[in-house]
Amino acid sequence: MLAVRAGTPYLPWHDPREATRLLRYALHREGFTHTYQSSANGMSVLSVTTGLTVWCRSGSFVWTEDGLTVTHPSDDPAGAAQLVKRRLRRPAEEEPGDPWAHDSGDRPPTDSVR
Repeated sequence: MLAVRAGTPYLPWHDPREATRLLRYALHREGFTHTYQSSANGMSVLSVTTGLTVWCRSGSFVWTEDGLTVTHPSDDPAGAAQLVKRRLRRPAEEEPGDPWAHDSGDRPPTDSVR
């Protein structure tokens, strides 16, 4: 248990578990409903998708995006949720490896008539 001076206001982002819980709820409101949170030893981890894990420690959310480390203050879980949402819901043109992204030709059919 951490020692806290009497009269000190409770600040949820000082507790990584609480900050991550608030991030998880913000992501849930954005449609990311299958997340998993684990907390221990002064840090918390949120698995958002198989390719994205957000860590919370030392007052920051931390994740990797396109090989770069991204940090965001843990006192702004809603802002972090917007950044995560933007990263995971890029338009198809921005997704790497989409062979049709810059092709002006016809795309293959996505449904069939039976």
